[in-house]
Amino acid sequence: MLLAGLALTVGSAFATNLGFLLRHRGAVDAPEVDVRRPLRSVAGLFRQKCWTIGYAVAAVAYGLHVGGLALAPLSLVQAVLAGGLVLLGVIAERWFGFDLGRREWTGVVLAAAGLAFLTLTSAGETGGDSSDYSLAAMLAWESALVGIGTVLILMHRTDRWESRRGILLGLAAGLLFTVSHVAVKAATGSADALAAAPFVVLTVLAGVGAFFASARSLQLGEGVAVIAVTSIAGNASSIPAGIVVFGDPLGEGPASIVVRSLAFVLVVVAAAMIPGPTRSPRPRAATEAAPA
Repeated sequence: MLLAGLALTVGSAFATNLGFLLRHRGAVDAPEVDVRRPLRSVAGLFRQKCWTIGYAVAAVAYGLHVGGLALAPLSLVQAVLAGGLVLLGVIAERWFGFDLGRREWTGVVLAAAGLAFLTLTSAGETGGDSSDYSLAAMLAWESALVGIGTVLILMHRTDRWESRRGILLGLAAGLLFTVSHVAVKAATGSADALAAAPFVVLTVLAGVGAFFASARSLQLGEGVAVIAVTSIAGNASSIPAGIVVFGDPLGEGPASIVVRSLAFVLVVVAAAMIPGPTRSPRPRAATEAAPA
């Protein structure tokens, strides 16, 4: 069960990054995303072929992700997705024309090493064993992420953060994706449809917020950096959520706990190294010329 969950998660990581890069290519050619005009914004995005294809790929990735969450602990699933930034670098360079330097590829190697440690030291629980949660911890964690995400969205509108607007929205989107993922994990572990209903609602609301924040971040920021920051924010907040909210184990025994803790840190640090300076063959002028 655990290996099947990890396999689904690896597939999700590949599809997630491919879909993100396709959506970035479509977003820069779409009209400006404005949450105050949601229907017009959504229509403008889906008129772009690359965005539509990328969103379809992302839908497949999300299905694989849900399957992974049902079969493996949340913290381990999110750690594998964090290491999926390795795939982001490969796909961006090979298929989308970005150039990544030595720093970025160093991050790739470190992320691969961190994932190897995580796999070797896994406690071997299935998703069903890891779906119980603390309601108080759940409410506190989700409220904190929504609050921080809201602050980031408000900050991006100020002149002080004009040069970092894409990054701020990417961070907010990552946190809101985590809100959705935690809610999905809780819903998949509930046998009572009525009890799962609030989590389904939370999943939808957080997903809508993340959709608009992510789409606008791809228009405002540099592609690989924004995608990487979104992924880092999501994984950095989801890994402790699995431990704090769902009680996912760090390991069996002190040695295993130390190794897994170092592996988690290594994956996050490696992911943070990947979004360095990149160059895209698509001229930025195309973004500025997009209809408002």
